[in-house]
Amino acid sequence: MAAYLTAAYAALNPTTGNVIGSLHARTRAIEFKKLLTTLDQQVPAALDVHVVLDNASTHKTPAIKRWPAAHPRLVLHFTPTSSSWLNLVERWFAELTTKKLQRGIHRSVRELNTDIRQGIQTWNDNPKPYVWTKTADQILDSIARYCSRINDSRH
Repeated sequence: MAAYLTAAYAALNPTTGNVIGSLHARTRAIEFKKLLTTLDQQVPAALDVHVVLDNASTHKTPAIKRWPAAHPRLVLHFTPTSSSWLNLVERWFAELTTKKLQRGIHRSVRELNTDIRQGIQTWNDNPKPYVWTKTADQILDSIARYCSRINDSRH
């Protein structure tokens, strides 16, 4: 039976830049739970794990909601609807896409999966921590100016 990629999950450590990724043929809670299990195994036990999630239904199933109770160092944070741009992993996926996947020729799902795995490995060979270029106050001020501008647009 051939596997077709429909889900790529990734966890990014913003202080080191390291990525833990997994590819799956389906997008069910069981596949997402495999990523959580991998994180629990690979992240040192002394560290808490904060997972920022979008609002996919996969992340809201009873099995996933129960996971933190059994693994108290794992904390789930949900981004507001339609705000995946806040998610650092989304930015990392965009970089993977522009630097690795768009330039490749993929004649099969297997070739695409291989490129994704190689992209993760290449990234982890020389990871880059995420560095904010603006303070939280500067970002919040910019958002406030934008909100004021669109609210005062008289449309």
